[in-house]
Amino acid sequence: MGGSTIPTVAILGGGVGGLSAAQELGERGFDVTVYEARERFGGKARSIPVPDSATDDRKPLPGEHGFRFFPGFYRHLTDSMKRIPYGNNPDGVYDNLEPTTQMLMAEAGRPEVFPTETPESISGWRRMLGNLFARDAISERERAFFASRLLQFATSCERRRREEYDKISWWEFIDAESMSTAYQKFLGYGITQSLVAMRPEASSTRTIGRVYLQLFRGLVDSTVDADSLLNGPSSEVWIDPWVTYLDELGVSLRPETPVREIHTDTERVTGATVGRDGETQRIEADYYVGAVPVEVMVDLRTPDLVTAAPSLSRLDGLDTAWMNGIQFYLAEDATDVHGHGVYLDAPWSLTSISQRQFWSEFDPDDYGDGQVEGILSICISDWNAPGIVSDKPARECTAEEIKTEVLAQFDDHLETGSLDETDLVDWFLDPAIEFGSDGTVAANHEPLLLNTVRSLRHRPDARTAADNFVLAADYVRTTTDLASMEGANEAARRATNAIVADADVAAEPCELFDFEEPAVFDAPKRQDEIGYRLGQDHPGEAGRTIARAGQRFTPQIPSIVSWLSPR
Repeated sequence: MGGSTIPTVAILGGGVGGLSAAQELGERGFDVTVYEARERFGGKARSIPVPDSATDDRKPLPGEHGFRFFPGFYRHLTDSMKRIPYGNNPDGVYDNLEPTTQMLMAEAGRPEVFPTETPESISGWRRMLGNLFARDAISERERAFFASRLLQFATSCERRRREEYDKISWWEFIDAESMSTAYQKFLGYGITQSLVAMRPEASSTRTIGRVYLQLFRGLVDSTVDADSLLNGPSSEVWIDPWVTYLDELGVSLRPETPVREIHTDTERVTGATVGRDGETQRIEADYYVGAVPVEVMVDLRTPDLVTAAPSLSRLDGLDTAWMNGIQFYLAEDATDVHGHGVYLDAPWSLTSISQRQFWSEFDPDDYGDGQVEGILSICISDWNAPGIVSDKPARECTAEEIKTEVLAQFDDHLETGSLDETDLVDWFLDPAIEFGSDGTVAANHEPLLLNTVRSLRHRPDARTAADNFVLAADYVRTTTDLASMEGANEAARRATNAIVADADVAAEPCELFDFEEPAVFDAPKRQDEIGYRLGQDHPGEAGRTIARAGQRFTPQIPSIVSWLSPR
């Protein structure tokens, strides 16, 4: 590193974005301090000890904000994980990921498991595509139309996606309003809302389309695992080793030290005030990394900070939703599916993972009272829809009512009596959900960012106009373009590169990865780029126009396929 003085960096926030920035900067020799509001690092990815669950010398049961999963398109985060040492693993904590092999798609009373591994036969492909496109519940015409929309997106240029599709909801793009209820349920909502809490009526086509392409790639590309899970509680097999590695790099870690204020002279950041042990102190550094969630950054903004970093003024245009987890600790392990369960008719948009089957690093005798044999982790993605027991949305329930309702919706989708109160040793609801004096939900302190229509323009770059202030969080504009651990890690890399460039140090910039899409789409995307510059619609719009007019629809797949063919 050139120069005689080592630049100092204050990272405000110790979630995945903050820890990723600390790793990249620490590996490049910067003097880094991370300030985190909570006792434990990792943000939404951390494990949360279940209070009063440990007996004798055992550890508390591990709770979570929601289950962690790592789709095959994650590249930035997994690259960082390979550099975090873990025992004798050659690729560090990355080797603690275990691929799933199945997915459960369950309608009420009709659970069906299908493989997520790449098929090796024609019948296997037919079975997979049948499940992906809702088996027999959707007409052939509607399936073909949906496939043509995916193909249109795949063959659209990036500029069209950014400037046109970001302004269109997924619901509109796939014409869900004019389609059957089954089409709306399976293809409009389906996996999208359940896995990433994105409502198709409000979410950007640019974001959902790109996620769909990447999820499909994980299914059809044998070199990519569609989805992987950690082989133990998140903190034990990932976050805690990460913190240890950062400490070995010389990074100073300050838990229970929330940022209270960011100071600026209207041109650059001059310091920050943090809380510690009931008091406050001012900290100063050469560079500052804003790695707190968007709702926290909104509260930290001051007129002077917005003057120094005008891109922060647009954060009010970003929206959040609730996606929080509940864990059921079972006397007997439940392993109906080696992967995710998606409950398509569940009013609260439930998804689940039976954790124990993946947790080779987990010995149940070491936790709780030693009686837990299985852990079912369930995410609730819709907190506004009425339930089936009390007809109340989750936002109006007590913790006990939420538990009862989730059990009922879960059981409604599986075999009768598959899960009930008698199976539970204990249960745990994400503590980010705050309850009021009447016992019902009052607030959610850890909401999830949504990629809504026209939201791209509100998202700032990692580099701000203040030359010593950068951003490393999932709301930052990235190639990933999804509120996720991957997006936060990519933002941290971009923030690190901005600091490295400004500090003029002898350090290599962080590597950045693009989404990989099949090469067969390259030529039509280049052709579409020319067409878009000339103001032309994508060729696939012809079929959409016919469908909207209520005329007989002939799927546009053949015309697009011919467009893909060599000329």
